[in-house]
Amino acid sequence: MRILIIGAGGHAQVVADILLRTLDQGGKLEPIGYLDDNPALIGQSRLGLRIVGTISQLSQINHDAVIIAIGHNAMRARLYTQFQHQGECFAIACHPRAIVAPDVTLGPGSVICAGVVVNPGSVIGQNVILNTSCSVDHHNRIDDHAHIAPGVHLGGDVQIGEGALIGISATVMPQRRVGAWSTVGAGALVHKDIASQMTAIGVPARILRQPDSVLLRQQMKV
Repeated sequence: MRILIIGAGGHAQVVADILLRTLDQGGKLEPIGYLDDNPALIGQSRLGLRIVGTISQLSQINHDAVIIAIGHNAMRARLYTQFQHQGECFAIACHPRAIVAPDVTLGPGSVICAGVVVNPGSVIGQNVILNTSCSVDHHNRIDDHAHIAPGVHLGGDVQIGEGALIGISATVMPQRRVGAWSTVGAGALVHKDIASQMTAIGVPARILRQPDSVLLRQQMKV
């Protein structure tokens, strides 16, 4: 299966590496290049794969599926919805050194990086990023377009809402909820539920602010 990677930044190269490592071990997902809207990058190579065009040229390049390798949750969600309407298929990139329990559900377009552990009963939505060495304990639910950053630890029966960002090395205690489009800062300890569209930081985590209204309107259009 020929995979186009959407984006050519650092996260896109992580996705490319996942696909290449999987291919080395007999996987069927073959990355064939990147698409990026920075015209200065066209023709350059990253990890031996060329940046073959802009995102608007997607339909002109032969491929079987895409992975959106853009870290910004709202942008990734908008592109995912756009590509769904265009009839695109979405691949799952799962590093061979990730540990995913057999009964875990992985949504299309999601990325599971090296060192990730996902325990039994968990449901991972569409277009989710489980970044390097994060752990997702039993019976978690991570909704579409969320990003669980490197080194995060989620206890059992945690729910992460759509588009939420859990920052590097944060911890979410068991049975806690983080609402849609909320942000948990790096290193924070979530010991109480966090409502939607909030920003929380610290140990223990406290609400810092709500996003500005412009950002909220952008996210609500996703």
